[in-house]
Amino acid sequence: MESGPAIFTGVVFCLFGAALLTWTVTRARQHRPVAQDVSPVASLVVAGLVAVTALALGAWSLTRL
Repeated sequence: MESGPAIFTGVVFCLFGAALLTWTVTRARQHRPVAQDVSPVASLVVAGLVAVTALALGAWSLTRL
């Protein structure tokens, strides 16, 4: 009964992390800003860390089934 919310949470975190990481890498390869009015390097690092953290949380949640 408790595995349903864990699966949903893990999938949502993994999808969000993968989408954010894909978007960040695409913007970086095109030499376009990841966020407006922010240092390009800082926004790239923060977005990358958030994406990797979301992927890690999703994977951790899915392993707790």
